[in-house]
Amino acid sequence: MLSQLKKTCKRTVGHSEEEDVPIISSRDWVEKLAHDPVHRAVSYVTSLFPILGWITRYNLGWASGDIIAGLTVGIVLVPQSMSYAQIATLPPEYGLYSSFVGVLVYCFFATSKDVSIGPVAVMSLTVAQIIKHVNKSHPDEWSGPQIATTVAFICGFIVLGIGLLHLGWLVEFIPAPAVSGFMTGSALNIVSGQLPGLMGISGFDTRAATYEVFINTLKGLPRTKIDAAFGITGLVSLYFIRWACDELSKRYPSRARLFFFFGVFRNAFVIVVLTIASWLYTRHRKGPDGKYPIKILQNVPRGFKHLGQPDIDPELIKALAEELPVATIILFLEHIAISKSFGRVNGYKIDPNQELIAIGVTNTIGTLFGAYPATGSFSRSALQSKSGVRSPASGIFSAIVVIVALYGLTPAFFWIPTAGLSAVIVHAVADLVASPRQVYSFWRVSPVEFVIWVASVLVTVFATIEDGIYTSIAASLALLLIRIARPRGHFLGRVTLHNSSESSSREVYIPLNPDKFLMNPHVKVYPPSPGIVVYRFEESFLYPNSSFLNDSIVDYVKAHTRRGKNMSGMKSGDRPWNDPGKNNEEEQDSGKPLLHAIVLDFCAVSHIDTTGVQALIDTRTEVERWADHPVEFHFATILSPWIRRALIAGGFGVGTLSTHSHEEIAPVTRYHDQYIADPQHADPVKDTIERPDDPEALAGVVESSVRSSSEGTIQNMTHGGAAPMMLPSTPFFHLDVTAAVRAAEGGITRAPSIMEMGKD
Repeated sequence: MLSQLKKTCKRTVGHSEEEDVPIISSRDWVEKLAHDPVHRAVSYVTSLFPILGWITRYNLGWASGDIIAGLTVGIVLVPQSMSYAQIATLPPEYGLYSSFVGVLVYCFFATSKDVSIGPVAVMSLTVAQIIKHVNKSHPDEWSGPQIATTVAFICGFIVLGIGLLHLGWLVEFIPAPAVSGFMTGSALNIVSGQLPGLMGISGFDTRAATYEVFINTLKGLPRTKIDAAFGITGLVSLYFIRWACDELSKRYPSRARLFFFFGVFRNAFVIVVLTIASWLYTRHRKGPDGKYPIKILQNVPRGFKHLGQPDIDPELIKALAEELPVATIILFLEHIAISKSFGRVNGYKIDPNQELIAIGVTNTIGTLFGAYPATGSFSRSALQSKSGVRSPASGIFSAIVVIVALYGLTPAFFWIPTAGLSAVIVHAVADLVASPRQVYSFWRVSPVEFVIWVASVLVTVFATIEDGIYTSIAASLALLLIRIARPRGHFLGRVTLHNSSESSSREVYIPLNPDKFLMNPHVKVYPPSPGIVVYRFEESFLYPNSSFLNDSIVDYVKAHTRRGKNMSGMKSGDRPWNDPGKNNEEEQDSGKPLLHAIVLDFCAVSHIDTTGVQALIDTRTEVERWADHPVEFHFATILSPWIRRALIAGGFGVGTLSTHSHEEIAPVTRYHDQYIADPQHADPVKDTIERPDDPEALAGVVESSVRSSSEGTIQNMTHGGAAPMMLPSTPFFHLDVTAAVRAAEGGITRAPSIMEMGKD
């Protein structure tokens, strides 16, 4: 009963005896996926806390490096975080909240010792744009801090979910030039927005497009205030101190470490000096309206005044929903790029999924403290790395510095000039602009990606950050799709390489027309034997490019081989409607060979889908119609058992030749080709022709060595002796191109007998 049911099911789905060839199955995939689930579950949970892998080995040597690096970063972090809060149009204390949570929480989930989490310029500018957008559509309904905290909460959960689901590979779809272009455009946007504050100019929107802000700043130069004395002095001092420390380090290498730390503390030093100068100048110049002659921070609340459950309004989420994608992308894009860079330079590998989890947890927990979105900072991460950090625990010491600033230094923050903070921002953000050397490297490696970089910068400068990042991502994905849909492919010929030292030689297959920039153009490339076509496809064989391979092979076959059927005497009424023919077709094609076999080199094909297999079937159908006899299809270097399974499902590789023209492995409708074919192309009989005389189809052992044939025999480690290298059930699948071509050439001598069998 069970066997009868099994046979009925096989007939229903169209199972054939060819499918009894051993192939990989879905069961194999499930067994591999479900192997040792307990161990995998435990490994997954423990991987969420990387600190467990290094905290037990923590020692005093690491602690000394972490203390120095943590305190150094903390001293820089305090003025920078207040400056970046200014970019986000938030009170300065919110920058300190984000800094504290970022450096403290990240160390428990980090896989990078160098990255420092906290407020960054680009994310702060994005928050400012979101606040502006929400206030424009819902004026005075929600405060800026509530909007910023909600963005941190929602984006944090999104990034956390991406990390927990191990979807970190999505970041790889955005290439380095696109990221660099977006960062450069954003840096120019931030600098232009800070110039008015640096000069004390007001009266226009500093969040407008970059070019508009720059033009309005030039128009407003006559309105420059005394704030410029503090801002310009601070900016010049920052660059001068950095230049002086670099020069002194070169002149006195033995004291380079000392000068390095002098340069590191330039932000804190300049802010302290400007704050003292501001206090001396403004303390007795308060106007009747309570204003001071220069713009200063004034009151900064002491401690965590907004600690508690975040106020997440569903209506607010709806209002900012359209801005969440770009905020989420910026949140993880910049961080992953930075962490990968430091891991590559300092000899360790980060886990992108775990880094996304760290960013997600940091931002969601940060909302309890009133923090706004925080991510990895390149400048502070570089500082932490150069300060000799040894582990992620340095973030704890940076958090201590922020706590001290929040509870002990807030009275001094009252007198900090905002022009001085603008100087700190301009000085820090200017380093995000790509250098000419970096831009030129994009051009050298890929001119197309250079164009993407330029487009990303221009759109960011002349439109918005949101448009800039969408442009860079869309252009990168379009380029990727074009490369997949129109990959390279070459028809190959043979070259014999001679090794004079070992008196040996071997055959390799290269393009028939070698590129002069790849190899010697004077090398003579010999085409394969007449009637043999060898083709290499340099991409996975998927639905976007399947017709490309079909067109390439069919067009080449029709151009370089002659038609199998003599059409010269055929009446015009008997010709296909789309084949007008030529009067001298027989004379032109008389010197061309008949097609006998096609060899496909799959060494670069890592995946194949249903549409790809159907394209191969269509290719076989078209070339067999042209040749008017069965054509062998040989495959070399199949990389995956799933590719082998798909090809076998399409009727390839099993040592049989099809005599029917139509076969559809996956019809769009339930009607297969035989239901829609016209009488001229219908197949009344389905028949197959076995290849018993193919030596590769023999299950026995061939008496040859691996050196004499790449598909000969290998030593059988189980029973001793020799065993065939390739599976005998699929004789048209070969180890390499050389073996495939030899098998195809061997089939030419047997072609007449096969033809005769097909006509019986």
